[in-house]
Parts: sequence; C-alpha cells; structure tokens
Amino acid sequence: MTSIGLMSGTSVDGLDVCCATFSCREGRWSFQIDCARGYDYPEELRQKLSRDVQHMSAYEFVAFHSEYGRYLGRRVNEFMAEFGVKPDIIASHGSTVFHEPAKRIMFQIGDGAAIAAETGIPTVSDFRRLDIMLGGQGAPLVPVGDNLLFGEYDYCLNIGGFSNISWREGERRIAFDISPVNYVINRFARSVGLDMDRDGQIASRGSVNQPLLDRLNALDYYSAPAPKSLGREWVEARVFPLLDGCGLSLEDLLRTYYEHCAVQLARVTQPGRSLLVTGGGAYNKFLIERMRELSGCQVVVPEPAIIEFKEALIFAFLGVLYMTNQVSCLSSVTGARQDNIGGMLFKTI
Repeated sequence: MTSIGLMSGTSVDGLDVCCATFSCREGRWSFQIDCARGYDYPEELRQKLSRDVQHMSAYEFVAFHSEYGRYLGRRVNEFMAEFGVKPDIIASHGSTVFHEPAKRIMFQIGDGAAIAAETGIPTVSDFRRLDIMLGGQGAPLVPVGDNLLFGEYDYCLNIGGFSNISWREGERRIAFDISPVNYVINRFARSVGLDMDRDGQIASRGSVNQPLLDRLNALDYYSAPAPKSLGREWVEARVFPLLDGCGLSLEDLLRTYYEHCAVQLARVTQPGRSLLVTGGGAYNKFLIERMRELSGCQVVVPEPAIIEFKEALIFAFLGVLYMTNQVSCLSSVTGARQDNIGGMLFKTI
C-alpha cells in the first residue's frame, strides 16, 4: 500500500510530506520512501498556527480549521504533481493546538475532510482523539512505527519541538516525551533574528549556569512516571518563566538549556545501547555531542531522508495500519485503557 504522510510539528516551521510504499510479509513490515519534501509555511500561516489560533473565537477557529485543511490538500496536490505519485491513502497529523489529556482536551487543526475534498484521495486524520477519550495521553503516536519499522535499534529518539523516546521492554513498547527542545531553543534564537541555533553555535559559546540547570531539572514532569506527554501549555507555564527571569546572556541561557536536554536523555537511557536520532535536532551538532557524552549511548544519525521525514513516514504508516484494521495506538505507551485504532476516515466516491 502506498501512503502519503503529513507532519507538522510543535515548532510550526513547516510541513513535511512523505510518500512511501509499505509491505508486510510473514508478519514483518518493510518500507521504501518513494519521495519526500518539506514546505516552509508562509509567515502569515505560521503566525496563525503558532500564536493566533489559541485566541480565536469559536467561529474563527472553525473557519481556520477548514482553511488550513484546504492548504494541506493543495500542498499534497502540488507534491503529487511534482513527483508523479498517487497514493492509496493520505494520513495527516494536523497541527496540535490544545493538548491537555488530563482534562480530555486536545485538538489537531487541519480538517481531514478538506484534504480529501481537495485531493480526491481517502484521508485519515485526528489520530489522537480516541486515545484521549480512553484515558490516554494521545501521544506519542510514533512508537508503533519505531517498533515495526525500526526495531533493530535499542532506542528511537526524535528531536523536534519536543524530544521523545521509545524502546522495547519485553513485549511492551515504552515511550514518552522527554523534554521540550526546539520549541524552546527556537524561541530564543528568534529573539536575535535567527530561525534556529544552527549547529548549536550560540550555545557552544556559553557556560552552564548550575542554579538554573538545577531548577529546570527539578520540574515535576521529569519525576512523574510514564506514560506522560508534553504540550506547549506546560512549557509556557513552567519553563519560559524560569528562562525569562534568569538574567543570563543568551549564550549562557542556551548552553544551560542544552545541558538540561542532555541530562534528561541520560536519565532515561543506558550507556552502550544503540540510539537512533531523527528530527531537526539531529543536525544540531553541539546538542548531539552533549547527548552522546552524557548518555554514553552509541548514537546513530541516519541518512537525511530518515532524519527529516521519519515522523511523516510513520504517519503514512499509521494510515496503512488504519486501512488494514491494525492497532496504531499502544496503551503501553499512552496509558489508555486499551490499544486502539485512532483516526477518522474521509473519502470521496
């Protein structure tokens, strides 16, 4: 089955589109990435997704949900025309607006019906809602793909707006968000007119401030047991106040925050194990150096297509699992009452 996966992360810098073909023989899944591309968001859309959407009226919110879905559909049409592909299914992550699972609140903006209408391709979206209603975190969703497509690695780590990790423990898959990463780093990089701290150049010039590092590491999330997940609400309420009030230079602030991210990874991994690293943070040389040093893991940074499009690839895979009626959301990961098949299907005739 050929599937297109759409992924827009918490950093809201753009849309990843990945078309892949999946096969299952004797219970073992394999994949081939046929083509993939990233699309930067226009500044107006990025602003709406990153800030404005949380403060819209109900009417404006519903209108934007439809508008953004149509945008996604048009990008897929461009993608299919450029690469000459026509998949069996489209699987869309959407963009996370609200994520408070303890209150049964979540929303992935980007109407799947609009994508199906624009493209004429059956579209699965809204993968998290059922798990939330079953008492789960609704996240992370990628571990089922880690388990079935990348099972040769001891750990799978993705570094995007947040870092998340998964590993196999007996017959169960364990996974959770480790810490905010690019969601925090990019915010402070933008304060000096940069989109990101490329290669960790700013942080590498700074020094670790131990009192700030101690306060970050003492945040209650880190001592809470899995399953657990993070959202922007937690970062804005708990992390930004610590950083905004610390009085440090940008270099020292980011250097301390990088150390915090590396410490949290080291807390949940064992030295000597293989660690597959993907996501935009895999390109941050200084961050990877600190994570390798503190964790003692054998860090594997794969080919660029896997680094950049692994999450979009796995969302394409979630669409395949949906269409073949197989579990895509693991209760051992999310804490839901039971495994489930998340998503809603929209299709034209």
